[in-house]
Amino acid sequence: MMLQQPWHRGGPMQWGEMNFMPSSIVAVNVAHGPTITLASGKIFDFLNPHGSDFDIQDVAHGLAHVCRYAGQCRDFYSVAEHSLLVSDVVTEYRYEALLHDAAEAFIGDITRPLKQLLPEYKRIEAEVEDAVADRFSLDRGYRSVVKAADLSVLAAEQAQVMAAGTDMWAAEANIIPANIVVRYLAPREAKRQFLERFVELSNLR
Repeated sequence: MMLQQPWHRGGPMQWGEMNFMPSSIVAVNVAHGPTITLASGKIFDFLNPHGSDFDIQDVAHGLAHVCRYAGQCRDFYSVAEHSLLVSDVVTEYRYEALLHDAAEAFIGDITRPLKQLLPEYKRIEAEVEDAVADRFSLDRGYRSVVKAADLSVLAAEQAQVMAAGTDMWAAEANIIPANIVVRYLAPREAKRQFLERFVELSNLR
C-alpha cells in the first residue's frame, strides 16, 4: 500500500519535515489569537475582547451554565442566578448589578484564592470586564455599590450552599448577609430569568 504524502500550503511536505506529533495538537482556535467558539457560533478573542462579537444571549447562556464555587456547593448554583440575586439586593445600579459578573460567561468563575496566583488571568479579566462595560453601556460608577451588595449576597448564599462554617468570615468583616434564598435554578430557567431581567432593566434606563 502506498502512503500519501502530507500537504501544506507550499506543496507536498516531505516526511522528514513533519516536526509534530499528535500529542502536541491543542484543540483551540489560534487564528487571530487565543479564541473560543460560543454556543451561538460566534468567536470570542481573549486578546481582543472589545472586537469580539458577543451579545446578551451569549452572556446569559454562559452564566447560566457556569457553577459558582468551582462546583463545590451542595447543588448546581449558577453565576446567572447569583447575578439575579445581586440585582435584587441593590436599590440603584440594578442593571449593572445584573451584569457585574458578565465576563465570567467567557472566562469562567475562577475561585478567588486561585485567581490571586494568576496575575495574567486578572489582567485578561479586567480587559473582558471593560469590553462588557462598553458593549452594554454600563455606568462606570457602579462598582462600590454593587461590590457591597455582592458581598452581602456572598455571605447569605455561602450559608445556604456551602459546607457549615464557610460563611464565618462575614461576621468578622461586619458583613450583614442579604435576605435572599438560593433556588438552584436549572441552566435553562436561569438563562430565561436572566434575559427577562435584562429586558426589564434595559427598558427602565
